[in-house]
Amino acid sequence: MGQYAAPLRDMQFVLHELLNVEAEVRRMPKHADLDADTINQVLEEAGRFCSEVLFPLNSVGDREGCRYQGDGVVTTPAGFREAYRQYVEAGWPALGCDPAYGGQGLPAFVNNAFYEMLNSANQAWTMYPGLSHGAYECLHAHGTPEQRQTYLPKLVSGAWTGTMCLTEPHCGTDLGLLRTKAEPDGDGSYAITGTKIFISSGEHDLAENIVHLVLARLPDAQPGTKGISLFVVPKFVPDAAGAPGERNAVKCGSIEHKMGIHGNATCVMNFEGARGWLVGEPHRGLNAMFLMMNTARLGVGMQGLGLTEVAYQNALAYAKERLQMRSLSGRKAPALPADPIIVHPDVRRMLLTQKAWAEGARAFTYWAALHLDKELSHADEAERKDAADLVALLTPVVKAFLTDNAFESVNLALQVFGGHGYIAEWGVEQYVRDARINMIYEGTNAIQALDLLGRKVFGDMGERLKRFGRIVTAFVEAEGVKPEMQEFVNPLADLVEKVQKLTMEIGMKAMQDPDEVGAAAVPYLRTVGHLVFSYFWARMARIALDREASGDPFYKSKLATARFYFAKLLPETAATIRQARAGAKPLMDMDEALF
Repeated sequence: MGQYAAPLRDMQFVLHELLNVEAEVRRMPKHADLDADTINQVLEEAGRFCSEVLFPLNSVGDREGCRYQGDGVVTTPAGFREAYRQYVEAGWPALGCDPAYGGQGLPAFVNNAFYEMLNSANQAWTMYPGLSHGAYECLHAHGTPEQRQTYLPKLVSGAWTGTMCLTEPHCGTDLGLLRTKAEPDGDGSYAITGTKIFISSGEHDLAENIVHLVLARLPDAQPGTKGISLFVVPKFVPDAAGAPGERNAVKCGSIEHKMGIHGNATCVMNFEGARGWLVGEPHRGLNAMFLMMNTARLGVGMQGLGLTEVAYQNALAYAKERLQMRSLSGRKAPALPADPIIVHPDVRRMLLTQKAWAEGARAFTYWAALHLDKELSHADEAERKDAADLVALLTPVVKAFLTDNAFESVNLALQVFGGHGYIAEWGVEQYVRDARINMIYEGTNAIQALDLLGRKVFGDMGERLKRFGRIVTAFVEAEGVKPEMQEFVNPLADLVEKVQKLTMEIGMKAMQDPDEVGAAAVPYLRTVGHLVFSYFWARMARIALDREASGDPFYKSKLATARFYFAKLLPETAATIRQARAGAKPLMDMDEALF
């Protein structure tokens, strides 16, 4: 069955020692009274819920899966409903929500840390409340006052859940092709007709109502993405008292039989004249939905981090217990018939890779969530603008870099287990299957790379990238003169310069041939991902050096992992930079008939 314990020590290190969140929130009026003790208490209790309630259900959900009972009825695996009841009764859905609608009003970075633990414990289960929070965010920002009053208290309490209905059978990422129609009913509502597929949490038995956010076209809509509107379509139409009323004409037609995340219902949803209400402005639905999509992309990055962490924990425990051969440099456990496999260099390589990816991702995503809080709540307008630009720039990196690394990490965990990892009873092969979807949904990782390079970098002539570059450069200039930091600062400074040159080079090529962007995007994103990670690993190394003399082994471990990252993982950029520079010609010269 495996094991999971919330990595509270490292979470607290990132929040309090690396990011100094207590000082940061003092400049955010609505969070100014929050202190470190409160944050730690919330996370400790969350960790208990995740390890004791959710983690034991992870393998259950994988074995049983969701069941389509016919006539639109879907049931979740044994224990899921009871776990959701406990989740709601403890008030967890309200953690990061607006107090005006019953929320607890805690910052995004606290909610983000909670979701890391949820995803480690049980990604499939976590998708139900995760999508609900995205629906809350979208309606909070774009709903009418009436919509907010009707739906937000129910989503905040967890009484109702939410979904995001975008994809159709004939279109995935290219939403300009969608055909779902919205016809005015004459009473302020619209009749929504169409079929949506791959709808996570589209139907289930956890909550009394499901709030679908649906993209559709009004009768006067122009073709393409500029003709898309957004509608809120509840499973049960709320009555005058706000309780679930008449059954709406939306029904699950079937659920998908998937490679992984079996505990989450991935549904075909049929809208047959279902009543819906416009959210935001007509024909600008994609703008409103992008808030939910970006929330989801950050959330998928947290899924990657969650699976990286739990896979690492289990691989580490196994490597310390599994006896196999003797160390090449002599016996390490002479009283035993063989040494634990953790003595072998390549096993250590696999474990340290997982550890470096997990701890680097934790620093990066918690920083991103803190900047989301700054964007929403900082007292200074310029700080809010800078934070918004940095979050926009790096959201595709969170989604793609972390999920790519997670898939490598879970595969490494399986490799540490050897043949036992390939067998279901150990639970590791489930992580491999579950992690694979994270590189695909909410925009494939190639789409994220195109978004980063084509829209976020070239869209503003590199201004947002330069802004992040100035943050890194300030650290390099402050630490570069210190001998003990040379092994970290020198490669970081070198990569900053190389990313600047690579960006200019691709931009010049793209002026002549737009395919150059598509050809370079994926290796470019991995290069930028390493730039971000090397910055955070250098910062964490600085702290570890300062506190290593305390004798706390935590700092020795952090420093050793930083050295591993710079020595063994960062050199990947030599290859990704060459790949990006190779351009479109090797890809596009070959005639289609020759494939």
